[in-house]
Amino acid sequence: MNLPGKRNLITDVAGLTVGNAHDARLKSGVTAVLSEEPAVPAVHVMGGAPGTRETDLLEAHNTVQVVHALVLSGGSAFGLDAASGVQAALRERGIGLPVGNYPIPIVPAAILSDVMTGGDKDWGRYPPYRELAYDAVQAAGAEFAIGTAGSGTGAITGGLKGGLGSASTVLESGVTIGALVAVNSMGTVAVGRTRHFWAAPFEIGDEFGGLGLPHPLPANATDLRIRLHESAQHTTIGIIATDAEMTKAEAKRLAIAAHDGLARAIWPTHTVFDGDLVFAIATGRSKVKPAIQDFMELAAVSASTMARAIARAVYAATPADNDVYPVWSSRR
Repeated sequence: MNLPGKRNLITDVAGLTVGNAHDARLKSGVTAVLSEEPAVPAVHVMGGAPGTRETDLLEAHNTVQVVHALVLSGGSAFGLDAASGVQAALRERGIGLPVGNYPIPIVPAAILSDVMTGGDKDWGRYPPYRELAYDAVQAAGAEFAIGTAGSGTGAITGGLKGGLGSASTVLESGVTIGALVAVNSMGTVAVGRTRHFWAAPFEIGDEFGGLGLPHPLPANATDLRIRLHESAQHTTIGIIATDAEMTKAEAKRLAIAAHDGLARAIWPTHTVFDGDLVFAIATGRSKVKPAIQDFMELAAVSASTMARAIARAVYAATPADNDVYPVWSSRR
């Protein structure tokens, strides 16, 4: 039986640490995922409105084979500055791809749009995301907050406050799968107007309330709660990680599979107004090289772990001044 790791966080994947930084006045923030050794990456984009940095190099046919960190940021396109802050912090530590005498940290990034979800975005000439990201690196560790934290600080979903979520699964083979996700979806994570999560079939224990699915399903379960005037403020961005040994092409399969977790946890997802994206990262720390037949389980667990992380993001969200939507815990 597969169970969560001891933290039920992406940092149960050996070799990874996570740091958050946010600004409550801004109602936005940054999450940085650091790998202790260079890790094998991939990415898959399925939303119609993505915002990214350094994602082309992650394709299997391109030259660079590893990354040193990944960044999830609020701020829409302004948040792409966050990768520069992580690069600066890693360069100070001498971490990066050696080019002559210069280490160049490889730091792909993705952003979500929280510019219309409250908070004071009048930051002056330059956006604050570079400095927030630098601070996130300094805060990185095995333990980190989920819910209203980091890149999930200003996130919303269809009718509820969003947030940052994480989960992990340890396979019987000893391989660990971890997910991290900033949930800012146009779609809803709850069934109709109930407190039940679409991800309920994958819940382990009561990690997001233990409510299961409603029975019978409410008549409005699949109603669309999309408001086009809010279409500029969405996107779910995530990372699926493993300590297995993988090539870039194999990591790509995990990223693709993890999008099934979005489809299981959010209705609807991958819309033309969401920039839905999943990075994959393989640290290789377990020294397990999965056989081709093992990928069926790896793909399924990637999806279920991502679905759980999405529900945990919304479940853990906490209220703040000037919130656009209520938190899940206030729903009755």
